[in-house]
Amino acid sequence: MAKTHTYKLTAYPKDVALRDGTLCVLKPMTPQDGDALLSFFQRVPGEDRFYLKEDVTDPQVIRRWAQELDYDRALPLLAWANGNVVADGTLHRSRANARRHVGQIRIAVDPEYRARGLGTAILHELAMIANENGLDRLLLEAVAGKEAQAIEAAEHAGFVRVGVLPGHAKDIEGHPLDIVLLEMPLGKWLEWWQF
Repeated sequence: MAKTHTYKLTAYPKDVALRDGTLCVLKPMTPQDGDALLSFFQRVPGEDRFYLKEDVTDPQVIRRWAQELDYDRALPLLAWANGNVVADGTLHRSRANARRHVGQIRIAVDPEYRARGLGTAILHELAMIANENGLDRLLLEAVAGKEAQAIEAAEHAGFVRVGVLPGHAKDIEGHPLDIVLLEMPLGKWLEWWQF
């Protein structure tokens, strides 16, 4: 069963209109969403999945996520359209007291729903949840040259580049790639940016 004590999630489910007028529903993942999440990740191109932290096409991985939901550690916010998961955005929070004030965001979007504002909407929702619950800043990592849309969307949403980790990723052929670190300060910065 999901632990919900860390975040106030009374705003969900929430309807979100994309730039083309398509309606999606955002809601935190529940244990019953495992099969739909697995189906979603199977639609994400293999090259995109290559840069994720786990093999998200492995049913055991998704089953574990669904069975061990812990919103205090990782809050998955799923976007639904026509009965299918079309995006997954997760707010990760360290268990270490020295880092509890910083959240990390990861987002994956179905290819058919990209470039329509869905990733940006999820970034915004996760930033608002983090801000309302006392986090000071958010971190997003993206692979340079492979996740350019994600970097652009994050910068548009208020993230700023704070560093680069040269050669910290490799492409499918083994060529080194840089990791771009982007950060969004919360609190007054978020209020100002939203204005």
